[in-house]
Amino acid sequence: MKKLIRVTTVPISLRVLLNGQLKFMSNFFRVIGISSPGEDLENVKDAEGITVVPVNMSRKITPIADLQSLVLLYKILKKEKPLIVHSHTPKAGIVGMLAAKLAGVPIRLHTVAGLPLMEATGVKRKILNFVEKLTYSSATKVYPNSKGLYDFILENNFIHPHKLKVIANGSSNGINTAHFSINQFDPRQIESLKLQLGINFDDFVFVFVGRLVGDKGINELVEAFKALESSVSSSGSIKLLLVGPLETELDPLFDVTLKEIQSNPNIISVGFQKDVRSYFAISDALVFPSYREGFPNVVMQAGAMGLPAIVSDINGCNEIIVEGENGMIIPVKNAKAIQEAMSTLLLDEDYFSILKLNARKMISERYEQQVVWDALLKEYKELIKDKGLEQ
Repeated sequence: MKKLIRVTTVPISLRVLLNGQLKFMSNFFRVIGISSPGEDLENVKDAEGITVVPVNMSRKITPIADLQSLVLLYKILKKEKPLIVHSHTPKAGIVGMLAAKLAGVPIRLHTVAGLPLMEATGVKRKILNFVEKLTYSSATKVYPNSKGLYDFILENNFIHPHKLKVIANGSSNGINTAHFSINQFDPRQIESLKLQLGINFDDFVFVFVGRLVGDKGINELVEAFKALESSVSSSGSIKLLLVGPLETELDPLFDVTLKEIQSNPNIISVGFQKDVRSYFAISDALVFPSYREGFPNVVMQAGAMGLPAIVSDINGCNEIIVEGENGMIIPVKNAKAIQEAMSTLLLDEDYFSILKLNARKMISERYEQQVVWDALLKEYKELIKDKGLEQ
């Protein structure tokens, strides 16, 4: 059976971002997952039924450690002799594509799902630009997972257009709309969780799901929520639910933001959650003011759960959300715009109802998971045929 190796920097990307896809591909390939060691990697092995191989990779710029990762991965690829190596995430991209090229892997694919360099400046931006170009030059095909990323890559001359392609309508994995469905929850479960978190029956709940860091727009979101509380007469009727880990090393939140999260009784932070569906189920609208994204799963998940979304005017977000149909699109890094959008959803019941009515339908019609998987499998098969490697 032909070997397909999927590489990510950290195993949670294999476990969450590619959930179910690796098992599906196992029907057609012998799939091997490579990522940094840890419990999450073992969970991938069990959940997806694939072989996993640990290779330490850092998300930071660490040249010596990266060289060690490159050498180890090269040795693994020489031994396994895969037909395809497909990488995700920036560090796994540069290490994976270089190692695959050096090892003579015939089909080398890299998916772009967000570019940290978009927020970088000066010397750091130049370094990241160089790394991105080196990754793409080592790959035989590059797949931006949104049309916006596709345009950005071409505008910056990172790659020749013939090597670039968006699979299906975008997204790395699509969305399982049967799994992300309000029908999975009994109303009693929803009320129980609300009670547990101190959310009243008539509270309007804004939810954010993701890492609590600066470039996810959390500083602006908390500022906007505080201003919204002051502007509406019944501040107790709104809640801000934050679902995700607080990261203090890379891109930490402002001190004033942290203090507000800790002291404001209407801001509820529940940390990382393995299953975020119940938190969508108790919420009314998603607010996702991120600075940069590839094709955010969170926005698709919320939509599938029937939530309209307020999103930044950035790659991916402005493709999933259509202004005035299933959500609102606002400028990046703009607390005032976030506040005004939140106020609109809170006070204009008719407008909110229209967005909510369209939310799930617009996700299921465009981003159903099986559509994305089938499109990627078709791509694999065509590449194998083009290389004359069917046997």
